[in-house]
Order: sequence, then structure tokens, then C-alpha cells
Amino acid sequence: MNTIIIQETDPHVLDVLQTALTEENFNVYAMQHCNEDFMKLIEKTRPHVVVLDYRLEGQRCIEIFKEIKAKYPHLPLIALSCNHNINSVAPELGFDGYISKPFDLEELYATLRRFIPNPNPAPNDTVAVVNT
Repeated sequence: MNTIIIQETDPHVLDVLQTALTEENFNVYAMQHCNEDFMKLIEKTRPHVVVLDYRLEGQRCIEIFKEIKAKYPHLPLIALSCNHNINSVAPELGFDGYISKPFDLEELYATLRRFIPNPNPAPNDTVAVVNT
């Protein structure tokens, strides 16, 4: 099964993402914040994609982005944002892709499938919520 780590500060959006991706047979680890456990989670789960909430200020997101890219240069990182200019900001910063909020589920799936072409259907879907 393909693994995705999602970091989103809004618990309602995080819940929607988690549910939608689980229904598409992804193994989802959902986190509200990037803390010291974030890098440990990446090390432990070896995700196929990481989705980071790029808030208006974006500073913590950029810090964790750089930390992840330094340690895992080939791990695809996707920016998730309601910023009107995320389509230009994300590529400039080096993100591998972006998802605009509010998002369309088909666009979400299509963006992720660029990096995970064939999600493996699995009989036992795994979902983990990490409270931070």
C-alpha cells in the first residue's frame, strides 16, 4: 500500500483529506503540526509523498520542507494552500507540486497520482492520526 503523510493545521480539512485518501486505498498518516516527531514519522513510515500545509506566512512549512529535502532529496513534497498564488510560489520554492484549497477531490487524486501512479488496493486500510 502506498503511504502519504499529510500535515494540515485545520482539523476539519485534515479529516476530509484523511477520509478521501483512505477511500482511495492510501495508507495515511495525518498530522496537524510539524514538530520534532515529523521527521521521525518520515523515517519510520517511508512515505511515497508528503503533503505540507503552506500557510500564509509559510515559514515553518519552508523550514520543514528544507529539512526533509536535505535528508530525503527524492521524496516528493506537495504544498497545500489557500494562497491565491500557490501555483507560482510552490515551484519557486522547490515543491514538487501543489494542491489549492479549496480542493477538488479529483484534482487531489490526480496530483498525488503523478507521484504514485498505481495506488495498491489493500484489504486492510491503515489510518493513523498523530496528535501533536
